[in-house]
This record gives sequence, structure tokens and C-alpha cells, in this order.
Amino acid sequence: MKIDCVRVGDLEENCYVISKDEKCLIVDPGDEIDKIIELVGEKEVLGVLVTHHHFDHVGALDEVLNKYKVDLYDFNTTEEKEYSVGPFKFKVIRNPGHTDDSISFYFKENEFMIVGDFIFKGSIGRCDLGGNEKDMENSINKLKEFKHNIDLYPGHGNPTNLDSEKVYNPFF
Repeated sequence: MKIDCVRVGDLEENCYVISKDEKCLIVDPGDEIDKIIELVGEKEVLGVLVTHHHFDHVGALDEVLNKYKVDLYDFNTTEEKEYSVGPFKFKVIRNPGHTDDSISFYFKENEFMIVGDFIFKGSIGRCDLGGNEKDMENSINKLKEFKHNIDLYPGHGNPTNLDSEKVYNPFF
């Protein structure tokens, strides 16, 4: 499995394309659809995953859904359970705090999680833009229950991993 990232929009949001066997999922198509299309290339798009609905994460969502005619996986269309989409298997984890509709996508077989603006390297997402601190605390505690190291791919900035965040992130 391969995870590619393109930073889009004025806030340099991380749009990910997760690919395997010439098939892919698009995560958080925030803006600049041309960059996203270029990153997808000739791969077959099987779905779009959205971690939350802030404008910088969904600015190109309608264009992407219209172009590729695929299903949307977001807070409103999923439950906290496992999904299988083509060669991709992931679990939806609800983690409100940054927003009430924040979710993460956990790819257990490959030990990585797309976390949106829930967790950043050494920090967390703001709680004053549609979320709250108590929910964030509960979501962090839920994440801390994961026992093994998992790579974390945030909505902005560089990837990190759970073991590092447990040690160095002051919010943990």
C-alpha cells in the first residue's frame, strides 16, 4: 500500500491518495482539484474519505465526487465499524473534539491512521471551531488505548506515530 500526499489550498491541507494494485482512495479533497487529479493519475478511484467537514478539507469534494462517481465515507455516511472497499480495509473511529463530526480511518493491516485535524505532530487540533475540549480529551484517551505503534497522517504538517505522540505530545 502506498500513501501519497499533496498539499492543497491556502491552509496547505494534506490531501492523501492511498493506493494499492492501481486502485485508490482519496482522503480530504480540500482544494485544487487539478493537483488531486494529477496525483490520482490512471488509478481507479474507489471512494472518498473525509475526516471532517471544515472548508479546507472538503473544498473540492463535490468536484471529486462528480468526476469519479464514487461513494463518500464521512461522519454522516459511516458507523464506527470496519469497512472493505476493493483491496482496502479500514475501521472508522469517531473522535470528536476538533469538530463534532471528526473521524479517523484506521488501516490495521498496514498500521496507519488518517487522523485529519484530530492529532498533529506534537499537538492537537483546535477545539473552538465546532468541537470542545472534553470531547477532545475523551478522543485522546481512546487513541491512547491502542497498544502498538501506528503511523498517524494528519490534515496539516508532517506524519508522526502514536508511540512518539504518547511520549512527546503534551496533550497526551
